[in-house]
Amino acid sequence: MTQEEMENQSQALKAEGRAVFERARFSAFWEEMQELLLQRPVGLLSFNEVKQRLHLSEQHYVGLENIPLASIVGSVGRYRDFTRDFLPKKNDMIHRWSGVYSGMNDMTGVPPIDVYKVDDVYFVKDGNHRVSIARRLGFETIEAYVTELTSPIHLSSDLSPKDLDTAAAQVRFLEETGLRDTRPTHLDMTLNNPGRYNDMIGHIRLVKRVMDYNQPQPVGFHDAAQRWYDRIYVPVIDLIRKYNLLDEFPQRTEADMYVWIIEYFEKLVETYGETASEATLSNALVDFLADNKIPVPKRLLTETDEPPIDV
Repeated sequence: MTQEEMENQSQALKAEGRAVFERARFSAFWEEMQELLLQRPVGLLSFNEVKQRLHLSEQHYVGLENIPLASIVGSVGRYRDFTRDFLPKKNDMIHRWSGVYSGMNDMTGVPPIDVYKVDDVYFVKDGNHRVSIARRLGFETIEAYVTELTSPIHLSSDLSPKDLDTAAAQVRFLEETGLRDTRPTHLDMTLNNPGRYNDMIGHIRLVKRVMDYNQPQPVGFHDAAQRWYDRIYVPVIDLIRKYNLLDEFPQRTEADMYVWIIEYFEKLVETYGETASEATLSNALVDFLADNKIPVPKRLLTETDEPPIDV
């Protein structure tokens, strides 16, 4: 191909890119209208805010990978310029956008983008226009230089600003209890209501009081948190999984169910009084299911091997 032919092709691709950009801008307008009318955030997340709120610090370079475009949820510096679907939000982006569009469709090509990875989601450090255009072209993956930051919690590609509030509360809980370090492979402890982490802190304080009473020297709060996690939280989660409770409450998390079941257990303890040892976790689960009009598994009614909560 001659230089003139290459130049003509480039100009034609830029013109095509401008047309695609205009359609993308129109789609972005409607997304922002939905955000305004339905109060549903459609913007990208700020990497720096996520890094600060989740206390992310440890990072390492992974290398060149093909990453899923659908898992890119934010940007380092351009999060205000694109919608969550990487639709362009500003008209003055058209020249840069159409130029990159041309490069991605001719023999010139474009270099890989540069991203940060946090758990299962990505944030663009360099290459926001390339991501935007790749999504308009229907690509599913894109080449990227990946730097990963260690996250103490799971993050999904539908992460919203509200989810970020909950994630930040979970990180504070893990750090306050020491479980981030003492139980680094901890179960997912996501709560839909961040305020309920205070309830779990209360459970740990109760465990600490029991341990203090039974030992000559007061125990540390982090030691009590480990005992609570191993002897109370994990057994309750095992029960939840054993009876597939989340099938009946698909909008709830395992941690949500834990808090609810412990509340029922506490009511049973109040009823039994001094014979509280008779109030097993299975008793609490039976009452919980009955109150929510969920059929109780027959084996749950006949099993007697579920231990009472013991710290």
